[in-house]
Amino acid sequence: QVQLVESGGGLVQDGGSLRLSCAASGRTFSNYYMGWFRQAPGKEREFVSGISKNGGSTYYADSVKGRFTISRDNAKNTLYLQMNILKREDTAVYYCAAGILPITTAQATPRYWGQGTQVTVSS
Repeated sequence: QVQLVESGGGLVQDGGSLRLSCAASGRTFSNYYMGWFRQAPGKEREFVSGISKNGGSTYYADSVKGRFTISRDNAKNTLYLQMNILKREDTAVYYCAAGILPITTAQATPRYWGQGTQVTVSS
């Protein structure tokens, strides 16, 4: 079992930045592929970004490429998502996810999920 707890969400103005964190516990963090998903009101949950077990490979949805950066610190059992140049359409609940298979696209089905953190971008 892996427990995931997100933090760092909040209210930010259009064009601003936020950094999300996801603290993992329960199993060896470095054994898991990690990713971020998001769900906006009235929409399905969508893939945002994924990262390999050692952090050497990263993947992004086209909508966030060039603005968001995923990273991980295996020594601290923590996943990050640096979000820059935020737009109103980035408003959503952001979820951290962990799995034993690569999380690279919307078709990924991670086994473990956090409870989510709200990100709201205002104009």
